[in-house]
Amino acid sequence: MLSWPILSVTTFLPLAGALFIMMLGSEGEAEKRNARWVALWTTLITFAISLVLVWRFDAGSAEFQFVERRPWLAGTINYHMGVDGISLPFVILTTALMPLCIIASWGAIQTRVKEYMIAFLVLETLMVGTFCALDLVLFYLFFEGGLIPMFLIIGVWGGPRRVYASFKFFLYTLLGSVLMLLAIMAMYWNAGTTDIPTLLKHGFPASLQTWAWLAFFASFAVKMPMWPVHTWLPDAHVEAPTAGSVILAAILLKMGGYGFLRFSLPMFPLASQEFAPLIFTLSVIAIVYTSLVALVQEDMKKLIAYSSVAHMGFVTMGIFAATTQGIAGGIFQMVSHGIVSGALFLSVGVVYDRLHTREISAYGGLVNRMPLYAAAFMVFTLANVGLPGTSGFVGEFLTLIGTFRVSIWTATLATLGVILSAGYALWLYRKVIFGALTKPKLAAIKDLDYREMITLGPLAALTILFGVFPKPIIDMSAVSVAQLISQYQAAIGAAKTAAMLVK
Repeated sequence: MLSWPILSVTTFLPLAGALFIMMLGSEGEAEKRNARWVALWTTLITFAISLVLVWRFDAGSAEFQFVERRPWLAGTINYHMGVDGISLPFVILTTALMPLCIIASWGAIQTRVKEYMIAFLVLETLMVGTFCALDLVLFYLFFEGGLIPMFLIIGVWGGPRRVYASFKFFLYTLLGSVLMLLAIMAMYWNAGTTDIPTLLKHGFPASLQTWAWLAFFASFAVKMPMWPVHTWLPDAHVEAPTAGSVILAAILLKMGGYGFLRFSLPMFPLASQEFAPLIFTLSVIAIVYTSLVALVQEDMKKLIAYSSVAHMGFVTMGIFAATTQGIAGGIFQMVSHGIVSGALFLSVGVVYDRLHTREISAYGGLVNRMPLYAAAFMVFTLANVGLPGTSGFVGEFLTLIGTFRVSIWTATLATLGVILSAGYALWLYRKVIFGALTKPKLAAIKDLDYREMITLGPLAALTILFGVFPKPIIDMSAVSVAQLISQYQAAIGAAKTAAMLVK
């Protein structure tokens, strides 16, 4: 194992970059340029260090790796960090997307550039910390802390209704998390510790499992977001700057799914089994209903936001099917959705920077002036549909297979989402890219520049690579998924045996 605290370095290096930007002088052109370069190099170095985690990670072990532990608060709460096959893919997804967000914001953000870059670097620290934390209190601090920079990013650099959208985002997410804090306190009183690896082996009584599961569900369902607590997401996406939308869709939504995998399923297995029908129902409604809502949208960002809710429905359905394919598919779908939805929001940002409108009706015939853009947008649209050969297909297919083994009706109804997603995604592509170039404003529109190629190129390559060769992500999480399922089934089996003995 590594002798230096690599997880702490990966987590807090962006914070060091933010402090450095704070020390730069007043807001002149030189300071703006310096802030951008410092933010870019900080995120690139963080990404490079996180790749060491992948290189040194032992995929054959289900134990937490790169573990760091230090006494912290009151002798019971420790600074405890570590990753396993479930959390590492999300750490890499976070560190990989941040440099692209900084590059995407290069010319788009001209006011308060220093503060903008500081907000993004602080957000990166809190997101990476969420996926690495192995203490409940530490997890809660990172999980909730991410609200603050995102609130500022939407509220300061967003669109005309940014204040409304940022407060709605903040209040929705905070309300669910207050209940989670109460559940954390109840778990501490029952188990005498907030250490996550210890709690994973602790058998909570059935009554506490039910209430704790509901409390955690309140927080994670809003974060995902699941229907019907998804209404903050379209508003937040529409008002957020492009890079803010990318992080919101690609990383912050995944914290809910990660929470279900890390806490709800392994710590409250009896409650998870009991509430699985509820999750299946909400997931199917999310997949079908939000796909239908996406079909009638006039704003590009809103359409992609509703499609995100539908795709997260596949994730929750797969996770609570509690089968190997379902959970592996859920993890893969989250990583794939992070890449694809992030790229779709970047694609919208490209044309928004040129025309300053996201109305679908303002575009048409872009293929005549922007062939490179049309090609990149096509790759991401087809991945969003779930076309075989793209990463979008693998995750959806695995979650559907995993769910079919548990509930045939749920899987059958969820496949409607695949058909509907083709409807709204291809309709959007046809309206924006094809047709005659009749609108005067589009006559002089320019194709992708080098900066935009740098942001979209790697994401297009990953979309196709993971569609053809999904093995790296699936193998990374395979052993951890197998252990999670075996513990879950053992707990269910033990409960059934105990119930029969009582009879």
